[in-house]
Amino acid sequence: MKKDRLQSLVLEQLRKIPIIHVVAEKVGVSRSTIYRWKDESEQFRKDFEVALREGEEFISDMAESQLINLMKDKHWPSIRFWLERRSEKFRNRLEVSGSLQMPQEELSPEQQAIVREALRLAHLTINKETNTYDQQHSE
Repeated sequence: MKKDRLQSLVLEQLRKIPIIHVVAEKVGVSRSTIYRWKDESEQFRKDFEVALREGEEFISDMAESQLINLMKDKHWPSIRFWLERRSEKFRNRLEVSGSLQMPQEELSPEQQAIVREALRLAHLTINKETNTYDQQHSE
């Protein structure tokens, strides 16, 4: 069947070039046809995903090979790229430090009453010496 042959060609091409637009042109089908096949067939969708992943791995291997060749030629940007991504020692670091200061606003008497009631209901009291909340013990 022609559809089966075309689907096989799509999967074969995806393993070489994981770009759907390029694969569609090479095989002679539209991108929408490939996506429709994925929607219509669970098996084709699974095979498609595997082929796409294999193609991406293939391209990554090729790129890594080219990067290594550049490194052998003492191409500093390539060496730096490799080290920054492969070695914790050479990764860029960003340190952030600072402090947060919130203005201390006095609570209105009404707000204080609400807080006291909420604390009472939670069985907590305010320790005025340490400005912390203490658990009330029922005895």
